[in-house]
This record gives sequence, C-alpha cells and structure tokens, in this order.
Amino acid sequence: MSDVQVFGAARGGVVRDGAARDGAARDGTARDGTARDRAARSAPRPGCRDVAAEPAAGALRPRGLQDLRQGRSDRDRPAPPRRPSALHYPEGDLLVVSGLPGSGKSTLMRRCVRAPIVDSQLVREEYAARLPSWLPYAVYRPVVRFAHYRRLRRAVLAGGPLTVHDCGAVPYVRRWLARAAERQGRRVHLILLDASAEEARDGQRARGQAVSAYAFARHRDAAWRLRRRLAGTGRPPTGCASAVVLDRAGARALREIVFVAS
Repeated sequence: MSDVQVFGAARGGVVRDGAARDGAARDGTARDGTARDRAARSAPRPGCRDVAAEPAAGALRPRGLQDLRQGRSDRDRPAPPRRPSALHYPEGDLLVVSGLPGSGKSTLMRRCVRAPIVDSQLVREEYAARLPSWLPYAVYRPVVRFAHYRRLRRAVLAGGPLTVHDCGAVPYVRRWLARAAERQGRRVHLILLDASAEEARDGQRARGQAVSAYAFARHRDAAWRLRRRLAGTGRPPTGCASAVVLDRAGARALREIVFVAS
C-alpha cells in the first residue's frame, strides 16, 4: 500500500492552449477589424464549449488572496476574474485543499492534481475495503487518522511537490505544515472550497458517507472562522504564501493543478 497517491502526470496543455489563443489574438489584430471579422472570431468553434457560458481564463499562478467565487453581491468586493482552467504552483511547494466534508475536495484533487496526494478519504476507503462492511466507521476512525498523519509526515519530510487534504477542523495541522515547509525552504498554498452546508450534505449523500451532526458542526465552524479571517485581513492565513477561494462552479471549471518550475 503506497503512502501517497499520484493521479495523472504533468501536462502542459493549458500553456499550449494559452499560446494558441495569444497567437490567434495577434492574427486578429493584423486583420482589418471589421464587424464581420469580429463576429467570426467570437463565434464558438465546432466541438467547443460555449465560451460565454464557460470562459477560459487559462492558467493562474496564485499570489496573495484571490477570491474567485462568482455571483457575489458584496458592493465593496471587486468583481472576480474569469474562472481559470488551471492553477500553477511553484515546483516543490505544498498545497492544502480545505473545505467542508462533501464540498468536493477529494474529487477536485483526484481529477486535477498532477502531483502526489495525501488524502484522508483515500485512507478511509482503503480500510473500508479491507474490513467487514457492517463495521461502523467510528470504530476504526482512530486507525484511519493515525495512518493518514503518518503518511502525511513521511510525504512532507520526503520533499517535492505535495497536495494535502485538510478537513479544516484541526488548524494545527496547517500550522505544522507551514513550519515544516519553512524549514525545508518551501512554501504552503491554500485552496478553500466554499460550499454551503446544503451543498456539502448533498456531496456526502452522493458519496454515501455522511458525517455526524456533531462533526459537521465542528467542520462548519472551522470553515466559517477561516472565511472570516480571510475576509477580515484580505491576506492568506499565517504561514500560507497564497490562498484561492473557489465555489463549486469554479472547482468544476478547473482542468488541472500542477507544480511548475518558476
């Protein structure tokens, strides 16, 4: 049983797509700029998604606090940029993905991350597959947590890019990650999936693993405190070089999360 899971391999499709779009833009500038040409350039190509419905913003290199949620009504909050299709982080850094249980953390990590992953949900699934189905998770939860943190420690000390599932209810884990990364000369980045309680419960039902009301309340309070801290300071949490806040639509728009050379 491997300590860390790797899904996919590093790909440069977003960068190539971005280069293609830049080239198309330069070609368009050289044209006569008539309304007919502009209409032709704005029309969706066969086999492509409607750009107006899902704009492609290319790759984003997060810096500081970047709130990418859409449809917010806060007057004092600047309009969010278009949803990126990729997030690029410096090679060798650590990425923490946080949010409510059922918000889509594990789904996002498995679908998009092209680097080793330490995910407590994967550990739980491994033990569930080896143990009798009638055995309640509460019975072996301490074993799962111990195995998860042991894998996390080994993966962090091994160095290299790493993405970590964070339940949010134990902030001292993020503090330990920040201290460990600082000693190694690398940085920690945060992605916060901002799902409502109803969306998170729907996600739990979809995966068939509900969280107790008590545990969910703890997670919800921790997520609320983190959101309030981000809104109050306008900066990433202490120990984090960047923080990206995504709603579920923004998470679905992502195609890859990669670690690249600066």
